[in-house]
Amino acid sequence: AASPPSPLWALPEELLLLICSYLDAQALGRLAQVCRRLRSLSSRDVLWRRIARGCLNSGFTQLGTDLAAGIPVKERVKVSQNWRHGRCRRETVLKWKCKQVASSSSSFLMPWMELDGEYLYLSQAENIQAYHLCAEGTGLQRHPQAIFSGHQEDVCRFVLVNSHIVSGGGDGSIVLHKIHGSYSVKFSAHEQEVNCVDFQGGLIVSGSRDRTAKVWSLSTGRVGQCLHTVQTEDRVWSIAISPLLSSFVTGTACCGHTSPLRIWDLESGQLLTCLGTDFHRGAGVLDVFYETPSLLLSCGYDTYIRYWDIRTSTRKCVQEWEEPHDSALYCIRSDKNHMIASGSSYYGVVRLWDKRQTRCLQSFHLSSPTSSPVYCLRFSTTHLYAALASALHVLDFTAS
Repeated sequence: AASPPSPLWALPEELLLLICSYLDAQALGRLAQVCRRLRSLSSRDVLWRRIARGCLNSGFTQLGTDLAAGIPVKERVKVSQNWRHGRCRRETVLKWKCKQVASSSSSFLMPWMELDGEYLYLSQAENIQAYHLCAEGTGLQRHPQAIFSGHQEDVCRFVLVNSHIVSGGGDGSIVLHKIHGSYSVKFSAHEQEVNCVDFQGGLIVSGSRDRTAKVWSLSTGRVGQCLHTVQTEDRVWSIAISPLLSSFVTGTACCGHTSPLRIWDLESGQLLTCLGTDFHRGAGVLDVFYETPSLLLSCGYDTYIRYWDIRTSTRKCVQEWEEPHDSALYCIRSDKNHMIASGSSYYGVVRLWDKRQTRCLQSFHLSSPTSSPVYCLRFSTTHLYAALASALHVLDFTAS
């Protein structure tokens, strides 16, 4: 008598993986219910990676780089569905009192933050505080584990790069801290507030209300030496160094007739190009974000998110999304693939966008009835943190 045919799962593992590579997420989930071997096999990262690259905020860039290595890809795909459908648990994890200063143009703190592994760094008045994230990733420990100080007035913005914090303050100075150690350097940088800074490749770029952008050296023996001063003819609200370390972009207030988005050569300080030709007066750029050396996101007072590809055109963006309630956009971030998150100027509205769609995907109102802008937002593959005038909010997308 002929022997019974071998079951499919008796095939060599290489063949099974090849067959399973043609399945979608639903089919892989059903396959996992057949037996233990197929359950183990169908959970392999190699099978879920292709699916994950088409999902929102699954940790993969457009080029396929994995930014969340160590977290099972299958789990990230599951959480991605929560991002798409807006399923999350909301919590206010930190509150602080609004700063009342009669001489100031604003009575509110304008916090900024950065995420780094298990820590969240948050500027509060003149200091930057490092909070350890709780094990579940939602809350913060009650007290900061470290405090970085040095400014005489509020920290405007800061960046965290290679275990260094570089901050610009309302006192016109730049402060450099080494996170692990007591090393710090402070130098006078601008005549007015340092609204924005970036730090890459041993160089700092800064932008100020004094209508200049400057390039600073951090090389041995030249720390704090100004290499170039760029006359921007307008207040600089945002700045970013290209990932190629060859140029930097400035976003200005757009009070004149010059494009608010300009790219400058990092080595010479010379203007390379202007982005866009059709900006309205006052349409200042409040935040810029490089996804790749040639892909750039911008947002600001004119209520649009714009996506620029400098390989194709500098005169017109390749894509744009309009804020539905005509609010200024204070901050943006992307997963460097399909998802963009933006923070609006009214009622703490955070919006999620899918670049493959023209309309907003999800909206979250984090402050009511008191209106506050979302001054800064950051997210991991599981949580989104939003800093408002008086509180830090978190959206936990691991919750069903």
